[in-house]
Amino acid sequence: MTTAQLSVKREAAATLGRNSGNRAVSLWLWFVALLVFAMVVVGGATRLTESGLSITEWQPLLGAFPPLTHADWMTAFEKYKQIPQYTALNHGMSLEDFQFIYWWEWGHRLLGRLIGVVFALPLVFFWWTGRLDRGTGMKFLGILALGALQGAIGWYMVKSGLSDRIEVSQYRLALHLTTAFMILGLLVWLALDEWPAEPYVTGEIATPLIKRMASIIVAAVLVQVVLGAFVAGLRAGLIYNTWPTMDGQWFPSDYWVNPAYLSFFEGHAAAQFNHRVVAYIVTALVLVQVWLTYRTPVDDRIRLSALWLGGAVILQAVLGIATLLAHVPLHLGLLHQAGGAVVLAIAVVHLYATRRAGIEPRDFSSRGRASA
Repeated sequence: MTTAQLSVKREAAATLGRNSGNRAVSLWLWFVALLVFAMVVVGGATRLTESGLSITEWQPLLGAFPPLTHADWMTAFEKYKQIPQYTALNHGMSLEDFQFIYWWEWGHRLLGRLIGVVFALPLVFFWWTGRLDRGTGMKFLGILALGALQGAIGWYMVKSGLSDRIEVSQYRLALHLTTAFMILGLLVWLALDEWPAEPYVTGEIATPLIKRMASIIVAAVLVQVVLGAFVAGLRAGLIYNTWPTMDGQWFPSDYWVNPAYLSFFEGHAAAQFNHRVVAYIVTALVLVQVWLTYRTPVDDRIRLSALWLGGAVILQAVLGIATLLAHVPLHLGLLHQAGGAVVLAIAVVHLYATRRAGIEPRDFSSRGRASA
């Protein structure tokens, strides 16, 4: 393709791109994704401050109101005193200390309710006014249902720590955190799909290898999220606080527990080692992808998203090391969890860029009221 032909094609593509897409729907989805990101960070704070078990009941409607009187506060405090965590970790704590952890958990649950409202009400509006492209309504309903399921998973997780444990189950924590990251990734994808943008130019599309690598990277990041949840649930970041070795060992001597197959899920040393190794794998995959996009003539959006992903992964690795060496202080722990969400979001942006290259955008000019 000559330079003149490429210029004409780009100009035509730009004209089509300006007349397609639904900016309002996309902005709404980006805002919801931002709220989910905040939810991930606040959820990390509830875990690091041991606040997640401070509210011992699940009341989807009445739970939106915090204790309003001293008597209400004392009632909530007395309920907390009945669970093992209070006896083992917080026996004798003051009402003020209880209120501190209560507000973290209450804020986490309130943010979840807010996300549901912010997603559901505009969805009804956009659907009723015909702003949704045909076929997308069910996708949005799927996200809404997944969000509702996430609320139930959250209570399922909390319930695991109310009777026989002093913390929540690492298995349920992994399920809860992974579901949150999946919702974030889906929102980012749908927001990109709705945003009016210049189509990719034929001849600058991603190669099959780059497309496969983009998919593998997203999958690897999700695996790393699961492993990070097990580290968090087992408090495995509080041991082997050295790097690059684990107290002088490249492979921890206490990796295996009895029975051996439970090492991956219940072994503290194994949880940290696995998280370290997959971090190296993710970093290597991303750096290879950056190299591939720079040695191949691809659209600038593919190359730029790969570069941003490389920067985010390196920063996240540095944060992870710093968090480990400092014995997981609150501020670094939150930054590391937030960094994981950012890495996933950028990985999804990069995957979207590789998958949409060479595909003509949907025509939004003839939108009608969306049907299921």
